[in-house]
Amino acid sequence: MDNYEYTELLKTLSTKVENIAGVVKPESIKARLKEIEEMENDQNFWQDIAKAGAIGKEKTKISNILNNFLNAKSAVDDAKDLYELANSENDEETINSLFAEAGELEDKIVNLEISMLLSGEDDGKNAIVTIHPGAGGTESNDWASMLYRMYLRFCEREGFKVETLDFQEGEEAGLKDVSFIVKGVNAYGYLKAENGIHRLVRTSPFDSAGRRHTSFTSVMVSPEIDDDIEIEIDEKDLKIDTYRAGGAGGQHVNKTESAVRITHAPTGIVVQCQNDRSQHKNKATAMKMLKSRLYELELMKQQEAAGSIEKSEIGWGHQIRSYVLFPYQQVKDNRSGEAYSQTDAILDGDIKKLIEGVLVSQKSIN
Repeated sequence: MDNYEYTELLKTLSTKVENIAGVVKPESIKARLKEIEEMENDQNFWQDIAKAGAIGKEKTKISNILNNFLNAKSAVDDAKDLYELANSENDEETINSLFAEAGELEDKIVNLEISMLLSGEDDGKNAIVTIHPGAGGTESNDWASMLYRMYLRFCEREGFKVETLDFQEGEEAGLKDVSFIVKGVNAYGYLKAENGIHRLVRTSPFDSAGRRHTSFTSVMVSPEIDDDIEIEIDEKDLKIDTYRAGGAGGQHVNKTESAVRITHAPTGIVVQCQNDRSQHKNKATAMKMLKSRLYELELMKQQEAAGSIEKSEIGWGHQIRSYVLFPYQQVKDNRSGEAYSQTDAILDGDIKKLIEGVLVSQKSIN
């Protein structure tokens, strides 16, 4: 890096900070925090527990937004001041030190941009993820298993906790269906970008002739909704089946019909859970999964009505990404248009940059 490149970088980062300030509105946040402080000092504030809890959540959220913004702005301002001073005194050591830290400074602003993209009402919630292979038998089942491993590794990298809700093994390899909940800050904010159809092209390990195969698997992601959000479900619209759980879980799981499958007739949504030995607990979890899926579906309809997404993207049937392992290696996201050659790393869960590229592209479209 030279003086010209660093000067241009500082200009770019300063512009980004100014643009973000227009979205964050730091002075408005400071005024709101002062209002909340005055409310908290009122002796009657804690009498309405629900309202106090909601205001407490708001306070935490806007405080984090403000602090992230001020820290990033301060870092850019400090770098500009130090660079001007070092130039005026011909301090080569300090200038070279600033050049060396340029990447770190740029990352700080990128992280601020991403945090702004994850400031939606549901982004901070846990995510319920379901992976379901398309037609194609063993090939698709194996592809679903590869995606499941990719998400488990991603969650491990990000410090998210994963709890399996339902797992059904494939007959020969892979899996027929898996549902799991991802717990952590902004879990839904990140994983919502994975909603849709994932396409794999490769030489099949199950084909003795070594022919090229294309497989499809759907990934469905919905936010784990809070108990205070009411989703109306008519019991008459539900078909509830019980069955013996398969896969891991010990002898007891397979002896009793503890697994529960719920079909919602009006939408065709099917959810199932075999996580617990108790049929009642599995039914409660399955109902929670259904409510989250219905909530996500309603959000999509509202986005379509507002014109922020195309009708073809509604639901979970839209192809979003291709993973080509043969005859060349490339992962290409259809929404961001970005292509990556590090297929092994991506399938090992290194998908954060890929997801962030999608979030940025969708924000710029909206």
